Amino acid sequence: MNNYKGVKSFDELLDKKYGKTGFEKRNKFEERAHMFIISEMLKQARKEENMTQEQLAKKAGTKKSYISKLENAKGNIQLSTLIRIFETGLGRKIGLTFL
Repeated sequence: MNNYKGVKSFDELLDKKYGKTGFEKRNKFEERAHMFIISEMLKQARKEENMTQEQLAKKAGTKKSYISKLENAKGNIQLSTLIRIFETGLGRKIGLTFL
């Protein structure tokens, strides 16, 4: 019944449940997790600026429905559009860190 006996870290749990990094099931899980994080960051930033989805969409040059999809972790994100939403729409610089 307890398939997670002996699991001592979150990484081990992910390996057991979704497979090692690189497996299709694990990749899909990580993609959904990243999308969720981005959606929450966008929603929080928009609320901090006291903007509606419609206001943000107009300022960023996109549609309210696209902002809604992003905030609900639905659909695909085009990187150039995401950058434009954060930088032009919200006035926030996106910093990328490479390991």
